Amino acid sequence: MKIKQTGQAQLLNFLKLSVLILILTLLIGCISPIALNRAVLAYDDAVTDTISQQLLINIVRAHHHQPIHFTGVSNIAATFTFHANAGATPALGGLAGTSLMPIFGGGVAESPTISIVPIEGEDFTKRLLTPFSQSKLTLLLRQRYDVDLLLRMMAQEVRLQEQAKYGIYRNKPSDNESYMMFRRIVLHLSAIQDANELHAEPLPLIHSWTIPASAFAKEGFSTLQKEYEIEYRAKDNTYKLSTHTAGPILITNYDPSLLSAQEKEEMHQIVEDWDINDIAFDIRSGYFGGEWPMRGSFRLRSFHAILDFLGKALGNEHGYRVDKDPRTSQILGDENPDLTMAMMVSNSAPKNADISVRWNDRYYAVDTRSQYARWNRDAFQLLFLLFQMTVTDIPRVGVPSITIAK
Repeated sequence: MKIKQTGQAQLLNFLKLSVLILILTLLIGCISPIALNRAVLAYDDAVTDTISQQLLINIVRAHHHQPIHFTGVSNIAATFTFHANAGATPALGGLAGTSLMPIFGGGVAESPTISIVPIEGEDFTKRLLTPFSQSKLTLLLRQRYDVDLLLRMMAQEVRLQEQAKYGIYRNKPSDNESYMMFRRIVLHLSAIQDANELHAEPLPLIHSWTIPASAFAKEGFSTLQKEYEIEYRAKDNTYKLSTHTAGPILITNYDPSLLSAQEKEEMHQIVEDWDINDIAFDIRSGYFGGEWPMRGSFRLRSFHAILDFLGKALGNEHGYRVDKDPRTSQILGDENPDLTMAMMVSNSAPKNADISVRWNDRYYAVDTRSQYARWNRDAFQLLFLLFQMTVTDIPRVGVPSITIAK
């Protein structure tokens, strides 16, 4: 009877041990994706923080008239090794040989390999110094960024049409009169945007040609009809060929597609010599914001110039309060910060800062403790996106991978 009980106990212990081994195997299988998820997020946070710190340090470098330089992570290869062991030993106490105690263990080892390369060369330098195109500003504007934030950071000046000439107003705090006019213009656009009446669309242009009827060949007539609008003029026996094309981006307080043919032709003459690094605007009376009608264009900066502008704000080119024009409607939340992106400078590491850098025993961080904390965070996020639009593809070393071994 005792032998029978001992055999049953051993069988029960064997089954328990088998179940434990199975659970341990399944547990290792579950740990693998968990470790992968944590690793990917950890590396992602590290790379994002590195870029953010580089942006801050380059603003400080620009302030101290030091060279601007970036370094990027080209490759991350992480190898995870999981191991497990299991066994059994006689239990302490009880009948000897009839009860077993399971023993199991495991571990994980990570071996990351990170490749870091400097971001440099002629191609990157050209992109760093080339002013942004209007299409990039429009792309950000359609993401609902504040138009005044975009223009305060990206535009170096505004050219305002004044009767038969243009007045040039620079986005430079030391040029007091120019700076104040620039700020008032972007605040006026901001008020129109707050009312959801600001448009940023390609200007619809009409190109037309007049050709003698005798110059048309019958066999080519059907082909032309597919590409052009054709109008026959019996008065002088000619054909007028017209085609519609999308012109440069135009910021307006009305829908540009509703313009008459004559108005479109007038706008075509205004933007005939448009530059890809300029963005035109036309605010008309009779629409929201029309109390201050204006027409002109903004000239955009390069990313290098943006860093220089933000760096100078730490010194003599510090921004200041500029009130809106009396003709401008109320700004939503009265949001009109003095600085495009305010920064904190201290002798010790700032508390509760999103991110900070150290330079010559001083600490620099984006100001997230003032009433304009949201504005400053949005400004830094915008700076991050503009950098991503500027940087070239980083050379890859080998094939990026995360490998898991068991």
